[in-house]
Amino acid sequence: MSSATGFGQEAEFGIKEPVFKFPKAKEGEVIQHVFAFTNTGKTPLIFSSYSVACSCTKVSLPKEPVLPGQKGEIKVTFETEGRSFYQDRTILLTTNTKRKTEKLRFKVYVEPKAQ
Repeated sequence: MSSATGFGQEAEFGIKEPVFKFPKAKEGEVIQHVFAFTNTGKTPLIFSSYSVACSCTKVSLPKEPVLPGQKGEIKVTFETEGRSFYQDRTILLTTNTKRKTEKLRFKVYVEPKAQ
């Protein structure tokens, strides 16, 4: 742990679009989006874990700390099989920012399979 953190310097999760709306998808498709962000803080940004409501959502976090001023990406994959109509999902990221938890969100309308 850096001693700079003790002096009020922290990592900051700078993201312009924390909510993404997918175009319509057909049930059974696997859809993906990459959230781009910048560490706008003074110390390296570390992602330690994430949580989602179901296993249909997978998240790929940066494995290495993102240094101040550097950009990074978080890749989100959503499996639409068994999911129909409007889907609104929240991803909670556990970080070393002041809030300790950051949020991403995506929305999609999934057209159900023909019966």
